[in-house]
Amino acid sequence: MCTRIFWNDNPVAKVVARTTDWEFDDEARLWALPRGIERSGDAGPGSARWTSRHGSVAVSSWDVGSGEAVNEHGLAAHALYLGAAEYEPPDDRPVINNVMWPQWVVDHFTTVADALDGLSAVRVVPAEINGQLMPLHLALEDASGDCAIVEMLGGKPVVHHGPEHRVMANDPSYEEQLASLARYRDFGGELPMPGDIVSADRFVRASYFLRHLPPPRTREEALAGVISLGRNVSIPFGAPDNRFDSYPTWWLSAIDLTNRVFFFQCTRTPNVVWLELDALALDEGESPRSVDPLDVTLVGDVGDRLVAGKLPFGV
Repeated sequence: MCTRIFWNDNPVAKVVARTTDWEFDDEARLWALPRGIERSGDAGPGSARWTSRHGSVAVSSWDVGSGEAVNEHGLAAHALYLGAAEYEPPDDRPVINNVMWPQWVVDHFTTVADALDGLSAVRVVPAEINGQLMPLHLALEDASGDCAIVEMLGGKPVVHHGPEHRVMANDPSYEEQLASLARYRDFGGELPMPGDIVSADRFVRASYFLRHLPPPRTREEALAGVISLGRNVSIPFGAPDNRFDSYPTWWLSAIDLTNRVFFFQCTRTPNVVWLELDALALDEGESPRSVDPLDVTLVGDVGDRLVAGKLPFGV
C-alpha cells in the first residue's frame, strides 16, 4: 500500500521517495511547522506533550497526524502500513498515536542515531481512522545517508539500522522481505523480476532498480532518479485487484535531504509542487501554515501560497 526508497549512495544528494497507496483518499495537506509549537500525541489519557525543537514540513492525513515529515536539519520520517504490527503493552510512559510518530521524531531529533536512542521515551499505539485501527511501521533517513526501519512486532520494537536499509514496503515484516528478496536474480536467487503490484513484489522491484540507477550529475537528476523508482512501484487508479495490499497510489513525495527541499505530486493532478525549508519562516512564534496540494493552480515552489491556520491534530 506504500513504498519508500532512499538513494543514499550517489555522489550528489541524499534523496528519498515515498508513495502512498490506500483504499480511499487520505485527504493530504502540506504543512510548514515552526519551532516552538506545543504538541500532543493525540492518544487519549496519558498522551505525550512536547514543544517542537525543530521546524519541519509535513504531510497530514485525515487531519489525525503527520504520516510524513522532514525537519530543517534533513531528518525525515515516514509511517507506512504494516498489518503484522503488534504494539507494546501498556506501561507508565507517555503515549503517541502512530500517525504522530513521524512528527514526534522530527520535532525532537536531527539524526537517525539520535532518534533511535530516544524512541523508547514514548509508547506508540495505533491510531483509529474511520473506525479502523491503522498499524504502521516507521522509516527514518538523514542527510548523512544513515537510515533505519522500526517495526513493532510481537509487542516489542524491532530495529534495522544502517545505510543498507533503503527500501521499505508493507507486509510481510522487513526481515521476511529480505528473505524473499534473496530468491531473485541480482540478489543471489534464480527467480526473474516480479511484476505484480503487491507489497512483496514492489519491494523486489524497488530494490533491484535502485541498484541500477546511473550516477546523477546534478541534484535534479538525483531527484528524477528516485522519483522514477517511485513511479515504477505506483499503482494506477482503476487497476483491477481485490487484494488488501493493492490500492491505488494517491500521491508521491520526494525529499532532497542534502538541500532540504520537499517535493509532492498528487496523482490526480499533473503538477509537481515543492517547499524549500531554508526559505520558510520556521522560527518560534511563527504560525503553522498549510496548502491544499490538490489545488490545480499550484505548480513549482508553493512557499508563498501557504496560509496560516490552526492545526487540527496533535495540539
